[in-house]
Amino acid sequence: MRPSPPVPGWVLAVFLLPAVAIYAIFSALPLLDTLRLGLFVADDSGAAHFAGLANFHTLLTDPDWSTAFWNAMGNNLRFFVIHMLVQNPIALGLAALLSLRGLRGAAVYRTLIFLPTLLSVVIIGFVWQLMLSPLWGLGERMLGWVGLAEHFQPWLGQEETALTTLALISVWQYVGMPMMLIYAALIAVPEDIIEAAHVEGASAWRIFWAIRLPLIYPTLGLVTILTFVGNFNAFDLIYSVKGALAGPNFSTDLLGTLFYRSFFGYQAQIGSPQMGAAVATLMFLVILGGVGLYFALVQRRLVRHAL
Repeated sequence: MRPSPPVPGWVLAVFLLPAVAIYAIFSALPLLDTLRLGLFVADDSGAAHFAGLANFHTLLTDPDWSTAFWNAMGNNLRFFVIHMLVQNPIALGLAALLSLRGLRGAAVYRTLIFLPTLLSVVIIGFVWQLMLSPLWGLGERMLGWVGLAEHFQPWLGQEETALTTLALISVWQYVGMPMMLIYAALIAVPEDIIEAAHVEGASAWRIFWAIRLPLIYPTLGLVTILTFVGNFNAFDLIYSVKGALAGPNFSTDLLGTLFYRSFFGYQAQIGSPQMGAAVATLMFLVILGGVGLYFALVQRRLVRHAL
């Protein structure tokens, strides 16, 4: 059989052009324009003038801006850490259970756990607000069923607990996504490796920690970086539950809500597209730096095995 001739370059260009054009118009160009806009300031007439890094200096050092920025950055880190310590271990445990051979109703469980991921964030926020409301919510009544009614508090209304509560709501909604990624990796582990371990007398616990878990390290790394990117882009849940002011007293303020107020303005705060672009640029740099560190320090050290 003769080898097929190489595909001409112009054919590849024709097929790639639509995807490249869509990416450039809806992703690359807006990003570049945001980076450009952050280098300008507007005068009283609204005319923009080039100012270099003045907006970033103001955002990082001026008390009127830096306090809000570093508060949002700290909240974002806390939001991410909660997801890493709660969401991803739960996702790993659920995926391990659902991948067990002979588990009855596994498909139903997978569907039910993944279902909240498909729901609108507005619906999720509204439902949880109703459930946790100290006036008419079901939270206190449900705790009363197990004798814990005295421990109920308005968790969404307290500065100390509001962000953690929202993070746990986000975990409940999105745990199905990492679960499915890890589940797909676990069921791809060859059965002959598992059977050989059984023959050698290894327990199910030993097989999981010594064989199955190391084989899915690349997938766990992917879940980690997706969690990082998703959390530092978070906005919709905070906005739907606490509004743009991210109360109480900005205790749930993330970089996404700070960007919204900076760019569009809210109540007494006047919007500034230039300062909003500066916030968005710093968000981009934080995400880019985190992803870069991951690939430099973690991804290249992961050992991949042929499954």
